[in-house]
Amino acid sequence: MAILFEILQRLLTYYSWALIIYIFMSWFPNAYGTAIGRFLTKICEPFLEPFRRIIPPLGMIDISPIVAFLVLRFAGYGLVYLENMFR
Repeated sequence: MAILFEILQRLLTYYSWALIIYIFMSWFPNAYGTAIGRFLTKICEPFLEPFRRIIPPLGMIDISPIVAFLVLRFAGYGLVYLENMFR
């Protein structure tokens, strides 16, 4: 059971890093057109889309990725809690 929690936590960590990289790519022109940009768009946009529908942008600033990242972090904390509960 501990291996399953470890795998899930690592996947959440990798996805969090992918989300951070995807967010920072918006600072660079044409970054989404690269192979890495297209890959990150495929894996990050389905997760970000519900947050963008709920949270409107503040002017030119989109804070929905921040909320999405916080949701991922809370999911990681929940996994740690569940792991400790099953010990």
